[in-house]
Formats: sequence, C-alpha cells, structure tokens
Amino acid sequence: MLLTRTTTFTADDATATALLNCLVREVCAPEQQIWPDGAHLIVRLPRVGVVLRARLARPPAGPTYRLLPPYEERRDDDWIAAPWDRLSNLVAGELELATGQANPEFTAQVANSHTALTAILKTRGDSSPGELPSEAVRRYVESEQSLVAGHRFHPSPKARQGAPEQWLPYTPETRARFQPHWLAVREELLAEEGEPNAFDPLEALGPAAPPGYRALPAHPWQLSLLGDHPALQRALRKGLVRDLGLCGPEAIPTSSVRTVYVPAADLFCKFSLDVRITNCVRKNAWYELTGATVLNRLLRPVFATLSARFDACVLLAEPAYRTVALADRHLYEGLGVILRQGVGDLPGTPLLAGALADPYGTLLAQLPAMASPDSALTWWQQYVKRVALPVLHAYLDHGVVLEPHLQNVLITVNDEGMPVRAVFRDLEGTKLVPRHGLLDELADLPPRIRQSLTYDPERGWNRVVYCLLVNHLAEIAAAVADLHPELDPELWTTARSLLSAYEGARRPELRALLAGVPLPAKANLRARWARTADRGAGYVTAPNPLATQAPLCT
Repeated sequence: MLLTRTTTFTADDATATALLNCLVREVCAPEQQIWPDGAHLIVRLPRVGVVLRARLARPPAGPTYRLLPPYEERRDDDWIAAPWDRLSNLVAGELELATGQANPEFTAQVANSHTALTAILKTRGDSSPGELPSEAVRRYVESEQSLVAGHRFHPSPKARQGAPEQWLPYTPETRARFQPHWLAVREELLAEEGEPNAFDPLEALGPAAPPGYRALPAHPWQLSLLGDHPALQRALRKGLVRDLGLCGPEAIPTSSVRTVYVPAADLFCKFSLDVRITNCVRKNAWYELTGATVLNRLLRPVFATLSARFDACVLLAEPAYRTVALADRHLYEGLGVILRQGVGDLPGTPLLAGALADPYGTLLAQLPAMASPDSALTWWQQYVKRVALPVLHAYLDHGVVLEPHLQNVLITVNDEGMPVRAVFRDLEGTKLVPRHGLLDELADLPPRIRQSLTYDPERGWNRVVYCLLVNHLAEIAAAVADLHPELDPELWTTARSLLSAYEGARRPELRALLAGVPLPAKANLRARWARTADRGAGYVTAPNPLATQAPLCT
C-alpha cells in the first residue's frame, strides 16, 4: 500500500500517530514488543498489558515505520478504536511503570498540542500566503510555513504556552505576517557585538530613532510578555527606552516560530520568546548571544574550505546581535535579537528539508525530479552527497558539530527540483570538539560561554549521527519511498556507496557506521516524561540502514 501524501488530516489522527511513533521507537521496539501482522503492526505495552495495532502504509524501511490510522486496542477477541486521548493515557501508564516516576503534566501537554493543532488547522484554511518578491522566495516561505503537524517523533509536537488567540497571529503554520515592534534605546544602553553595520539594512526600513538613540526590533508577542516588567517600565518612564510601535517591513515567521524572515531586507531576526514551544523556552540566553558572533567568526574559514570541496555548501552567517543593557538579565536576554543572513542571493530555489520530508505534505511530490523512480533515485543521490558529506567532514576534519536536523537545513533546487547545494543554519546547536585547535580560540572567553560552545567527542558524534541520519536522511528516504516504494532498499545501498567512497570512510567513527552499529535516536518521549531540558535528552538505539544487510524495524 502506498502512503497518500496529502495535507488533509485531522488533529486526532496526527496526535495519535506521533504518540505511537514515540512509543514504538523508545519503548516497545527496544523491548521487542512489536511485530508485523499482515497490513498491520502489533504493539504491546508490556507493563500495562495492553495490545494495540496500527495500519502499515508500506513495508518498513530503515529505522522508521509509516503508521496509519485507525489505531485500535485489543479487548477480548475484538479490536476497538483507541483515540488519541486513550493512547495518551496508556503511554503515561506504561512510562510510570517503566520509570517508577509519575508525571501529571504529560497528558496535559499532549492535550495542549492537540488543541493547538486543532486551532492551526481551522485558521490555516482561511489564510493566504500573500505577496513576495519572487517565485523562489514564495516557494521558500511556503516550505517554512508548511509544517502543520510538526515532529513525527515527539509526543506533543505542537505544544505551546498560552491560549491560541495569543500566538495564532505569529505562527508560521497559519502563514502569519506581522510588523516588528520597534524600540528606541539610548546609545549608551545598546549592547551589541559582531560585524559593524550589520543591522543597517534592517534599520533603514524601520522607524527613525531620535538623536542619541538606536533602533531595536522586538517580537510583538515577546514585548507583550515583557510589558509589565518593572525595569522596562522604569526605562520607558525615564526616556532611556522609547516605544516606537509596530512599524517597518513585514516579518514572516519561519518553522521555529521565533525566527522571522524579513524579505524587504533579506535578513532573518532570531528573537527571544519567553514561551515554551514543544520542549524549550525559546529565549536567547546571554551566552548564546555572544556565542553566535564567536562561532560566526570561527566558522567562516571552515566553511570556505567546505564550500570549495562540497558543491558550494553554505552556512547562513549570524553576523551580529543587539539588545538593551539595563542591568537586568531577563531584559538583556528577552530583548536580544540575533541577525542572520538571508536567502535572496542563493542560486536556485531554497526549500526547507523538513517540508520535503513531511508525510502530510506534497512538496516533494511536486518536484519534477520525483516523476519516475530513476530520477527520484538520482535526486536522492545528489541530496545525500550535498547534505551528508560536508556535515561529516566538518566533524572529522575540523571538529565542528553541525546540527543538521530537518529544520536546520535548506536545500536549493534547480528548475527540475534537483538538489544544487545544502544550506545550513542556526548556530545555537553548533558546537566544537577538541580537534584541530579551534577550541584554543575560546580560551579568553568566560567559562559559561566556552561551555555553551563545546561538546566532548562522544556527545558531538552522537548529535551529528542523530541529526544527520535518524532525524534527517531517514525521514527524507521514507518520503521518497512513499512515492516510489520499489526503491527500497536501493536508497540506502546508494547512500552507503556514497559514504564508502568518501575520503573519510577510513575514520573509525564512519567505519563503525558503515559496519552497521545501531544509530542513536533522540528520546523525546522519555525526555518529556522526565521533564528533562532538551539539551539533556538521551538516546535510544535505532536500526542502521547503512549496514551491508540493512536491518528492518523489528
């Protein structure tokens, strides 16, 4: 059976599917409590003693299943419907018995995600993508704003703090647009680092600041959250900060919600949001503000080398940040904005990798290169070559841990939809490991900043492998196989051949991957249950499709 790639789905089905995906990957598969039964997958929760079944869209490929509703629970000799809220309670019961810990917040988080998705689906249908400077930018923006259902392997992928009416005007899934809320900050209170004049193109389109002041863009949602902050109120009363209101060019939220694209300036603004979205409060910590400018400087020569070797791959620069220094860390972080290079000068059409992999989307199927199995296989070969090789080389030869998950990578395509180059972004997850002396450049930084920019080699390699293979390439391969099931297992045979031919294939880390060592898969379900910060999430093992005899999901 071929999975129908369509944007038509319900919040009930998407919520239930995400829960089951997590349950299978993190609990039942590691304990060998799943087995195929014709067109279904049987899933047993060993501690609560419940057996579930889900439809299989097609035979499993690599480390992932494609599960389809209806989802059912075994009662005596019958299969009865198991709706999303029943599944949420069952998962909570299983995890409580498995860990010996309760989490009364868990089912509420799942319900919050379901409520948010319901609101998004209702609102999105009445939205318009609006006018944009070019067809390439239009397609790019649509890809950023297409991830309606969210992460397939997260139990509450659309969980958002606040009522829908608070965040719907700023959410990418509804194709929102808004003007930034500008502040004028006394020059002596403006804190910034990085390249001089980096903010000039944005300031030129915004409101004119009074003499002795500089303009600072803010996210309207964030400013509403900080509006009653005593230090900000004092600064406004004393004239240290002036409120310039909503004005200037339109901003378009990207898939991360808090990062917006300003087409008129061809720049991104990564704002702080004191709001929990999915796992984390989306705030620019003080050490992340400085860290972005440090990494931007250190990685410029690294990416010059990578670009020369690997099809002109690009790291979107983060040349500067700006905030207000009012002797209050909450405001320093809360009003901090990191500037990021835009996409207007990239050749071809940039598309978000997550949109190509989305099983509920149609973007991949729309590419002309996907019309036949032969051209789809060529597309996959070019995709793996352009994404995987620079990521591996960055780690193995430069000690740079990129974070190439589906929302951190753009792929530019030509008119036929064939990949042209990989574009990497977001320095927040980029780290350095002790290799080739880059860490020496951090010696004079405060300890907290150094800590935020580094990983030990094991943690760094696990992050690279998870993001690149499990989160990214496995999902892209599954999306290609949805369109052309006959390509399994040729997709992974092709990927293995490419990686085997890479000059770093003799390195121990890559040899282990090619030998079939299990892959680290981030345990989002267990992290949510333990109420662990995202950066502290652990891993479970997943089958490695690069093995000579690639294992199935068993």
